[in-house]
Amino acid sequence: MTRTLITSALPYINGVKHLGNLVGSQLPSDVYARYCRAIGHEVMYICATDEHGTPAELAAKKAGQGVEEFCTQMHEVQAELARGFRLSFDHFGRSSSPQNHKLTQYFAGRLAENGLIEEVSEKQVYSNTDGRYLPDRYIEGECPNCGFADARGDQCENCTKQLDPTDLINPRSAISGSTDLEVRETKHLYLRQSKLRDTLDKWISTREGWPVLTTSIAKKWLHDGDGLQDRGITRDLDWGVPVKRGTQEWDGMQGKVFYVWFDAPIEYIAATAEWAEANGHEPAEWQRWWCTDKGADDVNYVQFMGKDNVPFHTLSFPATIMGADDNWKLVDYIKSFNYLNYDGGQFSTSKGRGVFMNQALDILPSDYWRWWLLSNVPESSDSEFTWESFQSGVNKDLADVLGNFVSRITKFCRSKFGEEVPAGGVYGAAEQAVIDQINARLASYNANMAAMEVRKSAADLRAIWAIGNEYLQAAAPWSLFKTDPEASAAIVRFALNLIPLYAALSQPFIPDAAQTMGEAMNVDLSWPQDAAEALQTLTAGHSFSVPEVMFAKISDDARDEMESRFAGV
Repeated sequence: MTRTLITSALPYINGVKHLGNLVGSQLPSDVYARYCRAIGHEVMYICATDEHGTPAELAAKKAGQGVEEFCTQMHEVQAELARGFRLSFDHFGRSSSPQNHKLTQYFAGRLAENGLIEEVSEKQVYSNTDGRYLPDRYIEGECPNCGFADARGDQCENCTKQLDPTDLINPRSAISGSTDLEVRETKHLYLRQSKLRDTLDKWISTREGWPVLTTSIAKKWLHDGDGLQDRGITRDLDWGVPVKRGTQEWDGMQGKVFYVWFDAPIEYIAATAEWAEANGHEPAEWQRWWCTDKGADDVNYVQFMGKDNVPFHTLSFPATIMGADDNWKLVDYIKSFNYLNYDGGQFSTSKGRGVFMNQALDILPSDYWRWWLLSNVPESSDSEFTWESFQSGVNKDLADVLGNFVSRITKFCRSKFGEEVPAGGVYGAAEQAVIDQINARLASYNANMAAMEVRKSAADLRAIWAIGNEYLQAAAPWSLFKTDPEASAAIVRFALNLIPLYAALSQPFIPDAAQTMGEAMNVDLSWPQDAAEALQTLTAGHSFSVPEVMFAKISDDARDEMESRFAGV
C-alpha cells in the first residue's frame, strides 16, 4: 500500500484566517489527502496552530489575555473552523505542545553536536519605553529596499526581502509605537545554514517536477547576493520553547526561547507524535512516518504552503533535518501557491476588507466556498476573489450543472417510476458515448489529481458533470416516456447511475454534497476505475430518495449586499 504523508503550512494563532490563507495551503492539501485516501493510500494528514513568536504575544496583549490562555482559546476556534470547512486532518496539533518542546530541544542539541550551531554576540534593538529587547517582528519601519512603510524587522511583506531590524528606516516598537529605541548587545544562537549550502543546492536540483515557484524562490535565496545566510534561532521572549541542548540547560541562554521559524516546522513531526499519543499508539506508530530507519523510507511526503513559506521549507527546515544527521524523512514534493487577492486589493483585518473563515461559514455552506476557491486556486499566478466571479461559479457550476442534473433526474423518476431504479429497455450508442467521454475525462482527472494540479482537476470534474447534463438534455426521457416508457426507463436508470459516480469523484472538492448524493442514492461511495463498471452500481429495484435542493443560487441582490458588507473602510 502506498503511504502518503501530507502537511499543510501552520496557520498563525493570532486570529481567524481569511480565504486567501485557507486556499494557500489547507484547502488544496485537503483535496489531495481525500484523493489519496479514495484511491487506497494510507494517509497521514497533519496540521497545527503556530503558537509562538511575536504574533501570538501581540494578539494576546490586544485581547487583554495571557498568551497561553489566548492560544488555547484560538486553537479551538481555528480547529472548529477547520471542521466547518471539512478539512480532514488526521490531527490538528499545537506547536506549544510538550511533544514539540521536546523535539525542538532535541534537534537543537543534535545540531550543536554536529557543529551547526554558533553562539553570536549581536546588536539588538532595546525599547526603553517597553523595558525589553524587541525581537524582529516587534519592530516596524520603512523597508530600505522598496520603501514600504510597515515592513517588519525580519522581512518586508511587500517585496519579501529578508531584513534585520537594524536595517529599517525610522524604526518603531510594534508594542507601544515608541521610537525611543537603542541598540544593545546580546547573545543568540545561529543555525549555520551556510555550511549546508552546497548540500541543499544539490538536493533541490535533484527534486523532479517541483513547481517553478518553489524552486525559483529556493534558488534565489541560495544564490542571490552573498547566498544562503546563517540565521538566528533564538529570541528574547517569554513565550516559546525554552532554549536547551536536548534535556540539558544551555549555558548563557537562560531566559531565551527558540525562534518561531525554527520550532514551527518541527511541529509537523511533533503533531504526528501528538496524534499517536492521543490515539493510544506506541511511538513506533509516528516514527514509521518520520524516521527512515523505522519505515519512513517508503513514505511519499508532500508539503502544501503559500509562497511566503517556501524559503523556510526548502532551506531552513531541510537544513535542520539534514544537520541533525539522524535518519529523518525529507520532503519529496513541495506544492506552493501564489496569493489570492480580494476585489482589486488585499484582504485586511484592520480595515474589515474581505471575507474571513468564520464569516464565510455564517453566509453560505462550506461547499460553495470550497468549490470557488479550489477552481480558482492561485497556482501559476495570483488570483482574485470578486463577488461576481463567486456568484457565477456557484450558480453556473454547482446549481445549473451538478445540482440541476441530480434534481431533474431524481424528481422525474419519482414522478413516473417511483423512488426505485426502473427496469426495462437497453443501453445503446448514446450511453456508450457517455461512457467513453467520462473515461477520457476520468483519466485526465486522475492524472491531474495525482500531479496536484488543482485547477485542472476542478475543470475535469466540472466537465464530467456537464457530460451527464448534456446526455439528459439530448435523451429527453420525459418526452420519450409518452411513446416508449421502456426506453425512457433505460435512460433514467443510466442517468441515476451517474449520481453515485459524481458523488465519488466530487468528494475531494465538495464533500458535503458528495455525502448528500451518496445517501440519496443509498450507496457507499468508492473511487471509480472505469465508467462502464461504475454505471452499473444501481440495479433495477434499488431504492433512492430525492435530495433537497443541493445548491441555492446567489441572487444579484444578495451578491451586491455581500460585496458592500465586506468592502471595508
